[in-house]
Amino acid sequence: MAATLPSRPSLEHLRGQAKKLLAELKKRSPKAKLADAQLKIARDSGFKKWAALATHVEALRALEGEWQFVALQVDGSDMPAAAAAQSRILIDGDRFRMESAEANYDGVFTIDASAEPMRIDIEFVEGPEAGNSSYGIFEQHGDQLTICLGVVGAARPKSFATKKGSGHALERLRRVDAKRPQKVTGGTRQPKTGSPVAAATAKEIQSFTVAGTRLLDALQGEWSAIELVTNGEPMKAEWLSFGSRTTAGNEMKVVFGGQVMAHAKMKFDESATPIAVDYLNLSGGAKGKVTLGIMDWVGDDVRFLIASPGGPRPKDFAASGKGLTLSRWRRK
Repeated sequence: MAATLPSRPSLEHLRGQAKKLLAELKKRSPKAKLADAQLKIARDSGFKKWAALATHVEALRALEGEWQFVALQVDGSDMPAAAAAQSRILIDGDRFRMESAEANYDGVFTIDASAEPMRIDIEFVEGPEAGNSSYGIFEQHGDQLTICLGVVGAARPKSFATKKGSGHALERLRRVDAKRPQKVTGGTRQPKTGSPVAAATAKEIQSFTVAGTRLLDALQGEWSAIELVTNGEPMKAEWLSFGSRTTAGNEMKVVFGGQVMAHAKMKFDESATPIAVDYLNLSGGAKGKVTLGIMDWVGDDVRFLIASPGGPRPKDFAASGKGLTLSRWRRK
């Protein structure tokens, strides 16, 4: 929908276009009316009627500005207020940036203002979910905005509620600034280079069915984040407290501020120095793919250095930069 509209459409500009088009139509048909010109512009923009186009543009522009989280609920669990307070969403036309404790997310979105409730489709361009999409519903009352969103891979919610296992996030936001935010570009699409990383084969998946070991036993339970460096950029120290790593069996999940950052099955080669670890990713952009890394112990802390899908296994912890994620964890 609205494929021909600019990123930041203006109803005033569209009205001006309709008046210019009317002048041209009258040259061919003196009986032409403004409604005829408006209808053509609406249909050229992907809408059946001018009223639908106007409603869409007004709803889109009403979202503009800076929004701060008032509350966040994921899978039926309320996130700590302090974690939500660390996040904000900036909207400029159909482009957005979400800044949160775990990462920044840039992308574009489309809305369907004719649906009840209104729908929103999000495409992530930069950040941990680059290349993925999420689908949700929203309602707005002035400076109050409520979004219920299916996290990547989940179906669109039907109501403004979440429950355990739903894969839905309920976001309540308050606009703190209605001005057009600066430098919200929606991100830059990266050209695809090289061959795509293949999904794990059935044999590889089977290899992640492993028996318990002393190492796995030592990793069980919940761990607090001590350090996180992604693509060479360290996370701010004050945000680390919102992160946790949980291991059950050989399955681990990393969550920051309610957002699942990593979810994978693990297997280890303890004969290697440092210990080699393989992840079979269970969610996110790398779902179904294997990533390679290393791990070791720093006193009672455990740390991991993991390459992005298709990247070679790091040789030691001196490696850093693009395509690598370094994390260090302490048992809670």
